[in-house]
Amino acid sequence: MSDVAPEEVRISAEIERLKAEFPKTRELYREVCALLFFRFGITPTANRLYQLVHRGSMGTPTAVLSEFWAELREKSRVRIEHADLPEELQGAAGELVAALWTRATAAAQASLEALRVEVEAVRHEAETRVATLQNDLVRTETALEQRTTALLAAQVRIHELEQVQAAGEATRVALEGQVAGLQQEGRERDAALVQARADFAAELDKLRAGAELAETRLQASEKRALLEIERERATSTRLQRDLDAATKRATQAEESARAEAQALQAQLGDLRHQAGMLEGRLEAQRIAHAAQTQEVEALRTKATAAAAANAVPGTRRTPRRAARSAEVAAKPLRVPRKKAVQN
Repeated sequence: MSDVAPEEVRISAEIERLKAEFPKTRELYREVCALLFFRFGITPTANRLYQLVHRGSMGTPTAVLSEFWAELREKSRVRIEHADLPEELQGAAGELVAALWTRATAAAQASLEALRVEVEAVRHEAETRVATLQNDLVRTETALEQRTTALLAAQVRIHELEQVQAAGEATRVALEGQVAGLQQEGRERDAALVQARADFAAELDKLRAGAELAETRLQASEKRALLEIERERATSTRLQRDLDAATKRATQAEESARAEAQALQAQLGDLRHQAGMLEGRLEAQRIAHAAQTQEVEALRTKATAAAAANAVPGTRRTPRRAARSAEVAAKPLRVPRKKAVQN
């Protein structure tokens, strides 16, 4: 670390000097390439150039680096074919350049293959996660349809009970309040399920975008790998760093998937609990409606009997019973208003 830090400081100082001397971006990148390669003995790469200069887009250092290597190869070829050199020296120099170029190409191809394998693994992981989330979405939609069917059946039953109801005004108001509460709870659950579906859709979009971004990075990595000629030690270090990062991302993705599965299980338990509460309330209302219907039938029977007694001549009634019968016969039956049931 003590040897690297002063060199980085010198490189930064030289680059600042070059920025003031060469205002044009392409000329500045070309001078930085020459500085790194000839003065400091560092093989320039597109990423390293962009990190040092921070000008233009990523395509600019890539193009300048390609021109630099092409110009360097051209100059080297002319120097090797110089007429003053002996034929044996020219042949040896040509073989040396060919060997260097072959090794550099092999290193670049190995780096490209490693990058391709890594990106393919990331893509496969993303596709697996998308398939898992799609299955979870299908199961959630099925549960939503079942719950909606049960809710519609409950609403139809409530409507039928309201048609036969003939209780007093206070009982009718209380039952309407209970039905309104059930409908409000149903709407709240519907809103929660709609939000859950939207969250699943957003997560699927993110995963698709991540897969497309990985594909784009793969293509960019292939182009950069064809242009980069790095030393063997630097390539090994970068591959090890990429491997550690990929392992960390895989661990994080696994933990995230596990947390999402636990959240979905908890939500399913809550929905089942709420469905049980709804069934209990519906059963209580059904019992109350049955009791009220029996009471109304009894009142109607009494009213009919009283009317028949009034119609039969010679029937003897006490004044109190006659007044009671007349009150019952004269009292109209009040039928509760039908309540709009929201689907």
